[in-house]
Order: sequence, then structure tokens, then C-alpha cells
Amino acid sequence: MAVKYGMLIDLRRCTGCRACQVACKAENEVPLGIFRGWVTDTERGTYPKVKKYFLPRLCNHCDKPVCMEKCPIKAISKRADGVVLVDQSKCKNLKLCVKNCPYGAPSINPMVNKAEKCTFCIHRVEAGIVPSCVNTCQGRARIFGDVNDSASEIAKLIAAYKTTTLTPHTGGPNVYYIAPDQKEVGYGDEYQSMNKSHSGVK
Repeated sequence: MAVKYGMLIDLRRCTGCRACQVACKAENEVPLGIFRGWVTDTERGTYPKVKKYFLPRLCNHCDKPVCMEKCPIKAISKRADGVVLVDQSKCKNLKLCVKNCPYGAPSINPMVNKAEKCTFCIHRVEAGIVPSCVNTCQGRARIFGDVNDSASEIAKLIAAYKTTTLTPHTGGPNVYYIAPDQKEVGYGDEYQSMNKSHSGVK
């Protein structure tokens, strides 16, 4: 079966340290003010029983990417291994990917006026190294690999645990989450809307 890359994030292990966010910026030389990966948080409960929940966000490298569909100049493509990339040599800064992505993943790099987003650090993956955010996560909340390989760690975890994806009806996301309590955390429209304009581009 063909390789299909995906990421699993175990929210039971995420402490909201945001090291993944920093590592992503450092690895990919992301300019100030925008992010390729970021972490949102929400509080649930009433004092004194209040809990804070964290939700790492990034491009979901969808099976049918809306960003690719909406780009009229074909600056966005999907590789055979499932990784969705922006070709900045073709990008004309139309912002249609930014406006239409259900995850708020693409942003406009103000230094070059081109769209960019998470690439699953494919340059590292092709060198046999996991994405920078995965490597940096001290809680081992992030697992990256081939979801089609039943022997891979990510495939085993998806098979063993109940997982969720954000807006699964939109494009077929390939970022999976293990939640401590999906009802309590409140996945759905609330999380979908949180920090959608993180890039500062409306």
C-alpha cells in the first residue's frame, strides 16, 4: 500500500508548552507575526474545579484539500505520499487558500508576499528525520508516520484508541487527536473557529 503521511496528537500528553510552535518557526524560518503551527487553549468548569485544555493546530494535509481546489493558478499540489505543498514560484498572493482553508492553516509570508503553511517538514522526513515539532515535543504528544503501514506507531495508536479529527467532513484531514474526554473538551465548531485568523490575514 502506498505511503500516506499523517500526524497523531495525544491531547492527554500535551501541556501547552508551545515548544512545537517555536520549533516550527525556527526550523522553517517563519517570520514574526505568523505561524505554521500553533496551540489554542480553552478553560472548562467553574471555580474551584477548572481545567485548561490545549489544542495544537496545523495544516491537516487533507485527502481532498480545499486550498488546492480553490487555487485557480494551481500553486498548491498534493504529493503521492499525501503531503500538501505550496509552490511559491507560482503563488500570486490571491489569498484564496487563506480564506477557504477550514483550519486556518495557510498564511501570507509578508517578506515575500506568498502563501505558506506546514509542510510536515518534508525536507526532514525525506532525510529520515521526524518533523521538527514532533522531535521537540517533550511529552511525546505528537506521533508522525505512515498511516497506511499497520506496523507503524501512528497506525497502531489510531487502531488502539478512539481518535477524532477536526471538521472531518471537509476534505478528509490526516491529523488525528486522542482526547482525554471528547465531550468535555468540546470538539467541533468552537475549536474550529478558535484562532482561525492566527496569521493576521482575514
